[in-house]
Amino acid sequence: MRKVSLVLVGALMGATSVGLVQNHGLFTKAWAAGSAETYRNLNLFGDVFERVRSEYVEKPEDSKLVQDAINGMLSGLDPHSSYMDAKRYRDRQVDIRGEFGGLGIEVSMENSLIKVVSPIDETPAARAGILANDIITHIDGQKIEGLTLQQAVEKMRGPVNTSITLKIMRKDSEPLDVKLTRDVIRIRVVRSRKEGEDVGYIRLASFSELTNDGLQKAIEDLKKQIPADQLKGYVLDLRNNPGGLLDQSIRVTDTFLNRGEVVSTRGRQPEDIQRYSARSGDQTDGKPVIVLVNGGSASASEIVAGALQDHKRATILGTRSFGKGSVQSLVDMGPNGALSLTTARYYTPCGRSIQAKGIEPDIKVEPVIPDELKGKDRTEGEIGLRGHLLGAGEKPRQADPVEQDQISSEEKKENDEGGSSAYVPPEAKDDVQLQAALELLRGTRTDAAFPPKPGELSAECSQMAKAPAKAQKKTN
Repeated sequence: MRKVSLVLVGALMGATSVGLVQNHGLFTKAWAAGSAETYRNLNLFGDVFERVRSEYVEKPEDSKLVQDAINGMLSGLDPHSSYMDAKRYRDRQVDIRGEFGGLGIEVSMENSLIKVVSPIDETPAARAGILANDIITHIDGQKIEGLTLQQAVEKMRGPVNTSITLKIMRKDSEPLDVKLTRDVIRIRVVRSRKEGEDVGYIRLASFSELTNDGLQKAIEDLKKQIPADQLKGYVLDLRNNPGGLLDQSIRVTDTFLNRGEVVSTRGRQPEDIQRYSARSGDQTDGKPVIVLVNGGSASASEIVAGALQDHKRATILGTRSFGKGSVQSLVDMGPNGALSLTTARYYTPCGRSIQAKGIEPDIKVEPVIPDELKGKDRTEGEIGLRGHLLGAGEKPRQADPVEQDQISSEEKKENDEGGSSAYVPPEAKDDVQLQAALELLRGTRTDAAFPPKPGELSAECSQMAKAPAKAQKKTN
């Protein structure tokens, strides 16, 4: 018996709800319970495997053959089913936990060297005096030149309380050897600030185990900074948030709701339905909320945006979201890694599946794109992924390999000519989506969609939510 987690994988990462347990002797079960045709196909696989092992021009590694076969089988299902070896699984667990043993530096690659973007407050790097723009040339005496950014990051991470020495080049200074002791580093998934003297801004970068606690602290801090009679509302920024833990998306949504369904998941069988509801208590005291989304907002982000939109608790502003509406079960395979398998779809409180559709904003605001990025800022989202699960009403692509990769003109028109912008300016003053949200909250700009008219879900919406899920297929 091993642990299984529900994962809502976004454009880049996933979303997990821990606590399910499942016996995953799947291959043995399939063999024992399979039909005669299943036996024949498994025998065929064994014959091909043995022929490759014995006759391929170069001796292959058995383990690599098996892993490639597993990956081929899973990638043929949909873009989000996959096998992770032990290392990739450990990396995924770091994303899920939101913490790791390390130094606390945000870094980038520049001219084959590692440049410090920023030390994180109250971490070994900050305490050792490492500064932004420092160049790291050596790690424990080994030159960094020639390593990838990921390889260098992996060398700097390690068990807590172990030591590491970095050689630092700093402008107008001799090279420095800095010895540090690794500590627990918590990824900053929540950032907040007050905009002016009357609006609270909260940015969620992903949904890890730390997200909801970080959100609660951010709201508490903003309430201390802005008196209640001056606080006009909150901006919840989910742009380019690729997803995260299912239970965290539920808890984040619950923060803004007094009651009602947050999300439901529906699996292969009609009885495979789970519903998740909010508990009483709106932590924001009913203040107006505007949620920012764009083409990079996926999975768990779409759960939050969809639930707050259906309950008319928040106004959604920006561009259409990614459209990732499927659930993956993350099966721990012990020392062999883990299996991520699509097992369900999720639905908003009104029963909407956003698979290959995304969340349409109540107020559409396109960002101002710099000339050098025009045409490069858009993502087709889930609908652009080959082999994706079909969304409601979506027609299968043509089997012809050329036509398979082309969206019909009708679909492109429905899909904003094939994409949704995922660009966010680095400076708040250039961020027209953020500025539009601030103007709405302050009353200097008006729109029929803000504020939404609060109330229970409509009768039509409630009926849709209770309707049985229709079976869907994946594209060919």
